[in-house]
Amino acid sequence: MFAPHNNNFSDMSSLESIIDFLDPVNISELSNDEGYRDTQLGKHIDAYEDELPDIDGADIILLGCGEMRGEGPGFSHSDGPNAIRRAFYSLYHWHDSVKVIDMGNVKRGITMADTYGALRTVVSELVSCNKRVVILGGSHDITRAQYNVYAAAENIIELTCVDARIDMDIDSILPVENFMLDLLTSEPNFVKHYNHIGFQSYLVHPTMLETIDKLRFDCYRVGRVKEHIDEMEPVIRNSHMLSFDIAAIQHSHAPSNYMTPNGFNGEEACTLMQYAGMSPNLSTIGIYGYIPKRDVQDLTAKQISHMLWYLMDGIHKGKQEAPMEMTDEFNEFSIAFAEIETVFLQSKRTGRWWVQLPDGKYMACSHRDYLIAASNDIPERWLRAVERS
Repeated sequence: MFAPHNNNFSDMSSLESIIDFLDPVNISELSNDEGYRDTQLGKHIDAYEDELPDIDGADIILLGCGEMRGEGPGFSHSDGPNAIRRAFYSLYHWHDSVKVIDMGNVKRGITMADTYGALRTVVSELVSCNKRVVILGGSHDITRAQYNVYAAAENIIELTCVDARIDMDIDSILPVENFMLDLLTSEPNFVKHYNHIGFQSYLVHPTMLETIDKLRFDCYRVGRVKEHIDEMEPVIRNSHMLSFDIAAIQHSHAPSNYMTPNGFNGEEACTLMQYAGMSPNLSTIGIYGYIPKRDVQDLTAKQISHMLWYLMDGIHKGKQEAPMEMTDEFNEFSIAFAEIETVFLQSKRTGRWWVQLPDGKYMACSHRDYLIAASNDIPERWLRAVERS
């Protein structure tokens, strides 16, 4: 998506411009001065304490942003990113092939717009180095700043959001409830396609879904996703940006979520993040909506830490995938459906699927799409992609 700089990543001069926007991590505070064992992640994560870490070879760069003013009056700044770190650092280290760097927290600006600008600056620099950045929020409207990374670079993207509701409430003055409206309608716009995973019907106005469908954007109801969660793997694999609101997770698995008792369970949330790790296209991932003062025994922080662990697991699995140019590593199936000829590819290493579009490009798909085509029906995923082209 972004071409890496030609300079050696170990030369930190290109990152000096962002240090003024960052607060370092206090490792001893996170570990309660006890330190971490050699088998825990805290011993294997290179964090910004006294100086910026070398990002050469990094697979994930963690970046905290506790901006909460988008939630409305009474909200200012959250220590949520550090609470998540505390849980994440204590987990056991299983993936030697996955390198994690922690760049600390984006400083709180005088205004919310200042924080947005600082986050965009930092993430843009890291992504331009061809790194995958994971933003630990903060309120969900920070997604707007995450998108601005791509808009500033004029990169056309596919965006996926996981949330119980669709934050396009035109009647609300709260950024956290209406930011998606501006994001998807601003001009110029760089969102080629938008996917919404896990909406709960009783929290979404029916006409909103009709409008989104007319734009040929795809929305997946939580019940449908839970029945066939593997169908979301191609959705996330095709995406460049992922925004995950913990409101999509059941209150019992994420007590900080006060919006609804229903949604994904903890394991399903981890599965979606594993898919994110396997995607070769995702360059930014945001996890938002965590409010520590609403949490119970740090269970939400622990849930998010497990999601990060599965993100690492997905990256580990994704590294096993062969490049598309290695044709011998894929099974090829030529199929004609509804008088249309196309080709499906299946990876011999991971079992994942791709389908060829009329322009000759390949799009991520599922085994179910192949079975539908083999029965002479048109896969909906293929049809909607063609309609958007």
